[in-house]
Amino acid sequence: MTPFLAVVKKELWSVIRDRTILIAVLIQLFIASFSSGLLLGVLSFYDPDTIMQSGNLRVRVGLVGPAGSVLEASMRESGLRVVPYATLAEAEAAFYRNGVSAVIVMPQDFGTTTEIKLYLPNSDVVSSLIRMVIQEPLKKYENHLRTQNGIDVRYADLKGKPSTSFEFVYSVLLPMLMFFPAFVAGSMSIDALTEEVENKTMQTLLSAPLTVQGVVGAKIVASVILSTLQCIAWLGLMLLNGIEIRNLGWILVLAVIVSGLTSTAAMLAAVFLKDRERSQFIYSLALLVAAGIGTLLDFSPIKTISRLGIGDPYTTGWNVALFALLLAGLYLVLVRASRRLVG
Repeated sequence: MTPFLAVVKKELWSVIRDRTILIAVLIQLFIASFSSGLLLGVLSFYDPDTIMQSGNLRVRVGLVGPAGSVLEASMRESGLRVVPYATLAEAEAAFYRNGVSAVIVMPQDFGTTTEIKLYLPNSDVVSSLIRMVIQEPLKKYENHLRTQNGIDVRYADLKGKPSTSFEFVYSVLLPMLMFFPAFVAGSMSIDALTEEVENKTMQTLLSAPLTVQGVVGAKIVASVILSTLQCIAWLGLMLLNGIEIRNLGWILVLAVIVSGLTSTAAMLAAVFLKDRERSQFIYSLALLVAAGIGTLLDFSPIKTISRLGIGDPYTTGWNVALFALLLAGLYLVLVRASRRLVG
């Protein structure tokens, strides 16, 4: 067992000296650390209505019109800071002093036709942002005016975060952060084995009381250990960002299993090809194909980890166990194929 652990320690130490792997780890750290910022940036393109709820922004809007209006209440509920003014001149003065970011002028008397004026800054970026965050209160106020004119509009006022942010966090962000370390682990496994073959140091390792299967297994274990540590860190950072994640234990177990699958599959390619460039190329292609198929199939690690994260009652440890069986079968194939290294 001591030679096995020695090989594991050797591989982990080599990772510290490998700048490419460290850069990949730092990229993942950046994504996990700023997951809330990433969420806001993506949602601003995907669904602008969610910016106020997800971004925690504070926009000051000057309001000229009757006090206590439904529009004022709707804007406050949406997170906008409303500053009432008696006249348009006072609101314009505050606007040019940067006291408010926009000005809304409402008529004192409402007829069959109501005209509301919106004054925005010249900056396209700022004005676009204000239009995005103010459109929901305006829609609610429009429904209120329809009701006053005898048009009954019914809609569900759902509580909680918008569905788009929910979908992005659990369908994109969580799988990406949990599986990206697994992809890196597979690449590490290829480098670890092909380096021994190309430098002709495999025989030196086998001179120790360690079989070729033990050498291959130790290199896989080293890659999985590093991947597991990254997943633990990413889960912790997501929790610190205020993202609620259910079934943390099973999610971590599934991430470890996927790391084992990618590392074993990558090692299998390296055993047959015995060349770093070709092995990495085949591994990358296989990874892209597997990820694409995984988004289409109902039984896939991507969908399983998303369901575990939201606490789906129909997704349990048995779903994770199926991937563990797949890993066991793939590893048995690798054990038989690894004899080629000494053949």
